[in-house]
Amino acid sequence: MTAQGDQQPNGTNGTTTPLPKNYFKDQVGLNNWDMQGSINRRKTRPVWVGDVCIGGGSPVVVQSMINEDTLQIERCVAAIRKLHEAGCEIVRLTVPSLAHAHAVGFIKQKLKESYRDVPLVADVHHNGLKIALEVSKHVEKVRINPGLYVFEKKDPNRTEYTKEEFESMKNKLKETLKPLIVTLRDQGKAMRIGVNHGSLSERMLFTYGDTPQGMVESALECVRVCEELDFHNLVISLKASKVPVMLAAYRLLAKRMEEEGLDYPFHLGVTEAGDGEYGRIKSTLGIGTLLAEGIGDTIRVSLTEDPVNEISVCYGILQGLGLRRTMVEYVACPSCGRTLFHIEDVLHQVREATKHMPGLSIAVMGCIVNGPGEMADADYGYVGKTRGYISLYRGKEEIRVVKEEDGVKELINLLKQDGVWKDPPAESARQDEKQLAPPSVVGK
Repeated sequence: MTAQGDQQPNGTNGTTTPLPKNYFKDQVGLNNWDMQGSINRRKTRPVWVGDVCIGGGSPVVVQSMINEDTLQIERCVAAIRKLHEAGCEIVRLTVPSLAHAHAVGFIKQKLKESYRDVPLVADVHHNGLKIALEVSKHVEKVRINPGLYVFEKKDPNRTEYTKEEFESMKNKLKETLKPLIVTLRDQGKAMRIGVNHGSLSERMLFTYGDTPQGMVESALECVRVCEELDFHNLVISLKASKVPVMLAAYRLLAKRMEEEGLDYPFHLGVTEAGDGEYGRIKSTLGIGTLLAEGIGDTIRVSLTEDPVNEISVCYGILQGLGLRRTMVEYVACPSCGRTLFHIEDVLHQVREATKHMPGLSIAVMGCIVNGPGEMADADYGYVGKTRGYISLYRGKEEIRVVKEEDGVKELINLLKQDGVWKDPPAESARQDEKQLAPPSVVGK
């Protein structure tokens, strides 16, 4: 029997016909979500970058890039350490010349001596074979840009690319990539094929246009070369400054890879997102949308700011989607005329008292109209009961009613009673914690 909610009028005589199976899932993109609201991630192979695993069901990895001149060794070491202490798990640095490639070796050595080993990625662009071969000795992953890796002098008078010319440049790319692929394969290291919308090769532009398809074909061309040489430690990225272009490119690549039986992990990012609130919104729209669809294994938020500012945005995106829990999850209503206490002040007080316990979820709700229902998924709740009184909840169960002025203190007492409370670290301990690895993961 078909439920009424699963029927629709046929538009002629008012009768109803059953909707196709999975109609609602297909219409609103729910096929990547299970019935509990968890994301079904695209299955990918594991690619190790030092001691960090990208793909293979591992938690989504957070990475960034320092903005120091790589020749400034001490400054680079300090910048890498600062990023890693903030929670960045893989750090990239630019390598535009052989001198910079040699400098990376000293950076790596000094990191080990003064801090710890940090997985590094070398960013190699223009005509980069010799640079990439040298720097591969010192890093865990090399990123190449297919549109710039092989020098291709642009002809302003060109009106087309013949099939012969296209194949000739394709073979040149293959010849230039082969030595790097072989050395990375033999060293057990990784490569990122990093396509940028703004730097597609001329032959790709003439053949496919300035389109997501051109980005995908550029990436797949390199993937096939790697496959021919039995090299599979690959991560793929298709970055663009326009969110719709970025979304279309990754979706198309995921589709093409599924059709061809390829399972390489994806690195997500909106390049040149800008700064401030809009830069964060733009990055979240691009990265978060794809992650919600199950696409993506590592992310970088690109901001025109101190790179450290990118890290909290990354973890915020992952926390919001339930992919990683590295902080306390606070659920709070926006307040309305029914709110029985100053919710902004109380939320601040609750956060300050409990923010050192990642993995916990706490709801602060203004009244009992929607409070108990909307906070039911939280571990603990702080809900306005009547004027001057607060109800404290454990999950869906009301535990006690307390005076408003005692609310935060009694919430802490409840946490202690349940054995989940942890004393906040002393200032000295906080400093010591900066020596540790990125934030611990609670779940995936």
